[in-house]
Amino acid sequence: MSRAALALRNADARRIFLHAHGLSHAPHAHDGDVLRTIRALGFVQVDSIQTVARAHHHILHSRIGGYVPAHLARLHAEERAVFEHWTHDASVIPTEFYPHWKMRFARAKAKARDGAWWTERLGSRRILKRVLDRIAAEGPLPARAFEDPGTSGEMWGWSRSKTALEMLWHTGALAIARRDGFEKIYDLAERVIPAESFAARPSKAATVEWACRSALERLGFASLREIANFWALVPFEEVAAWAARNARRLVPVRVEGADGAHTAALALPGIEAERDTAPEPPAIMRAISPFDPAIRDRRRLKRLFGFDYTIEIFVPEAKRKFGYYVYPLLDGARLVGRVDAKADRAANALAVRKVWTEAGIVQDAAFKARRGAALADLARIGAVARVEQGS
Repeated sequence: MSRAALALRNADARRIFLHAHGLSHAPHAHDGDVLRTIRALGFVQVDSIQTVARAHHHILHSRIGGYVPAHLARLHAEERAVFEHWTHDASVIPTEFYPHWKMRFARAKAKARDGAWWTERLGSRRILKRVLDRIAAEGPLPARAFEDPGTSGEMWGWSRSKTALEMLWHTGALAIARRDGFEKIYDLAERVIPAESFAARPSKAATVEWACRSALERLGFASLREIANFWALVPFEEVAAWAARNARRLVPVRVEGADGAHTAALALPGIEAERDTAPEPPAIMRAISPFDPAIRDRRRLKRLFGFDYTIEIFVPEAKRKFGYYVYPLLDGARLVGRVDAKADRAANALAVRKVWTEAGIVQDAAFKARRGAALADLARIGAVARVEQGS
């Protein structure tokens, strides 16, 4: 007999979801929370755009009030407590999870061996050995250390040496030792990753179990597709097989969306207790990063919060609805608006071009005060002194 699905009201689903994503409390003020926060989230996406602050720093600042970028740099370059690789995109990941990335490395090696993509861009595979040999002899190096005027034809204008470095990183031979500014510094993986994590070889079954279970732990509830997409490590078919094997141990749920419709999902045992105990998010407003893990799945975002959001960095300016890099405004458990803002370093100010408020939101004095505080906090994230509101 199949198990009856647990019904989650939309308000409860939002509480559970925001609690799972570290947004059910005011930001803490201890740098010791940085690794704990990354571990709880699973990863933090890395991105180069610095309209106010780079995404990885913004994501952490939203949860850790005393956060400064040096905290993450120390965890990565000195303590080796995190490493940088891919989930759905480039991310900072706890090093304790590194053994499970062996599955990704193996797949990347097979793709590099059998596919034409890397071969066409490398020109000759002899460059791989030259790059590895030089790093082995000289130590950590950036791509600019390699004299290579030719390009691979890639959209980023990579040199062939840069292409080789990226292939060797994707396949696990190299690791990112640190970043200087935002520049990657590559080294042999065995010199970057602590010995215990580097040597561990979990079985495929162990990695599938870990990936599926840990994704559910960090999402609160999820569809099979959302479980697969979380780490982007295990193919959908293997996630479905895992769920079938564990059907008696998983809790089916019916999640009410913002529009009242219900969707099917799975959760781990304990979801009822989480429904009853997950705290109500505090009455504070935050301008969150477009790459924040809580909003990265735009379909889930719209379904759960009724908030339709698209980052428009790749949309031609004339066709943008809002702006190049617009920040959603999270007010407690509601997404209530968005702000187009940029840190003006020369003026030492956050230049707020425009603020939008969602339909139906009451803009009373308390709301405006919370929004003002959110903009002031965004200025602090961008390390500028004040907010300058546009007309």
